Amino acid sequence: MRKQNSEFLTAFTSEASRKIKNTDFFGFVELDKFACYVIADGIDDDVDAISARLAVDTIVSAFMESPSISKRAVRRYLRAANRALLTARSKMKLKASVTVLVTNYVKLRYGQAGNTRFRLYRDGFLRMQSQDSSLSMDMVREEKLEQDRLAQHEERHNLFCYLGQDKGFSPYISKKFKLANADAAALYTRGIWENVDEGELKDVFAEASDEPQPILDSVEDMLLSRQPEGLEKYTFATIFFNKIFVDPNRKRKIRKILMIAIPILLVLVILTIVLLVMHNNRKKDIAAMEQSFYDAIEYIQADNYPRAKTECQSALDLANKLKNEEIQNDASNYMKLIESVIAGDTDLNDGEYRDAQRNYLNAQNRSRYADNLGLDYIQDRLEQTGQYITVYDLIALGDTLVANLQYDKAEEQYSAAQLLAGSIYFTEGRDSAIAALERLYESMKQEQADNAAAQQQASEAQSAAAGVLSEGDAAFAKGDYTSALTYYTTALQKYTEMEDEVQVAALLIKIAATEEKLAAQQALAEEAAEYMALAEAAYEEKSYVQAKKYYLLAKDVYSSMQNDDKVAEVSRKMELVEMGISAEEEAARKAAEEQARLEQERQEQEEAAKNAAQDGQNGQEPSDPPNAVG
Repeated sequence: MRKQNSEFLTAFTSEASRKIKNTDFFGFVELDKFACYVIADGIDDDVDAISARLAVDTIVSAFMESPSISKRAVRRYLRAANRALLTARSKMKLKASVTVLVTNYVKLRYGQAGNTRFRLYRDGFLRMQSQDSSLSMDMVREEKLEQDRLAQHEERHNLFCYLGQDKGFSPYISKKFKLANADAAALYTRGIWENVDEGELKDVFAEASDEPQPILDSVEDMLLSRQPEGLEKYTFATIFFNKIFVDPNRKRKIRKILMIAIPILLVLVILTIVLLVMHNNRKKDIAAMEQSFYDAIEYIQADNYPRAKTECQSALDLANKLKNEEIQNDASNYMKLIESVIAGDTDLNDGEYRDAQRNYLNAQNRSRYADNLGLDYIQDRLEQTGQYITVYDLIALGDTLVANLQYDKAEEQYSAAQLLAGSIYFTEGRDSAIAALERLYESMKQEQADNAAAQQQASEAQSAAAGVLSEGDAAFAKGDYTSALTYYTTALQKYTEMEDEVQVAALLIKIAATEEKLAAQQALAEEAAEYMALAEAAYEEKSYVQAKKYYLLAKDVYSSMQNDDKVAEVSRKMELVEMGISAEEEAARKAAEEQARLEQERQEQEEAAKNAAQDGQNGQEPSDPPNAVG
């Protein structure tokens, strides 16, 4: 409700600059009633250190488990982060500066360890700021150093309080500060404050609107425009508190309080007496709470988690009754640890090994917030569940290999699972591995039988295919390419089913050759048909010589095709053509004879006419003209 009726806007930028990896980190979380903003600067020598991120994650996690803006809560968040850096598995000691800001959407409080900085601006003026935990800042407070020289002072990184501090860790926790609409906060690391002074930041926030991003852009442009030689990584975050939560029932609550106050005053005397009695009872409850709390710790250390749960619950109930936040938080963390371990033990006994592993891992994480109690027990259980899971993973891998017919490799996995299960006295896993091996051997036996049957079938199929192939070769040799193609196609199907790639390749070549022959035959057939058509047309026109030529061409083509029927048919037709040719020759002979006779008669007439003319010239009577010859 508070978050919904408020308007908090957050934006940040973080760059590594010349570093290979940015060791700054910023994180925040906004819940319904509370919000938390954390910035951290890794101060390790190793650029790959994770101190800043670990610090932010730990603080945010601790806040989400128990959100509050109390001093105790903020101190607890920072101490949790300090423990996390001290206990982290790293090749070097992790260290970081950190500033955490918490708010209930009405007021805010900050905590600090190191030299990351916090500033709160209102109406363009600085209203609240953090103080570095450094020797240089002490010199400024003692007026031994000017404020404007702090950013470059040689002792500015000489910190007396920081995360990762083994002893004497005492972070600064501020008082609560009431927010106002349009307030703006800035959180930033040394990469900013070493290169941008406070006056410049104030000017930037004085010109701010109600959006945080222009602030980031202005600060980053200001920083990069100067191109400082020693610019390291930097992080800058800003939060705009545009609208603060206002309780709509505030006036009614005030009136209600006033109405209640008078009766309360009347009973104060009575309450005083009652309180004395309650005080004694409270002391008894406190003693019982503390005893149950420490008993719970002892039972955890003794690996007796059911008894630890009973005592821890008793301590938690008393802490809730007494409103003891410290025991509440600690007992709550212990209870989460205990419940995770018990859940893991239950799953382990039920054979739910992955669930058990997940619960033990959760318990391992919870142990970080429970003073690392029970780690040895948890790690032993994690190792045990991990081995159990490995056994079943090996069996599962073997099953997969069996499905892929990789029996030798499957046997290796099953045997490895059996050996591992036996070495850790995991009876159930060993029995499962033995059963898997028995199934494998049965499958291998069945496969051998199947292979024998398949070989017999393949042999029969090979013989059948070879027979069909032989028929195709015989048809091809005879020139019966149509039948050859049918046989070859059938043989190809059979060899394909047998996956005989060599025969398939050879048959493809033969089919191609047969199809080529068929295509050539088709072309010859078409050519012969054309000659036959021309011959028929010439015969119809009684051009017997031309018809004979075309029939001879067609006959040659049919002969090359070994088509005896067509050769015989052409021969019969040529006999008719020969008869026509003979008739033409006889007619031609007769015509020639008639032509010779007529030519002789013509010559005789010309000779007679010539003689008559000579007679006339000689005075002789012309003789009678000869009879005309038709």
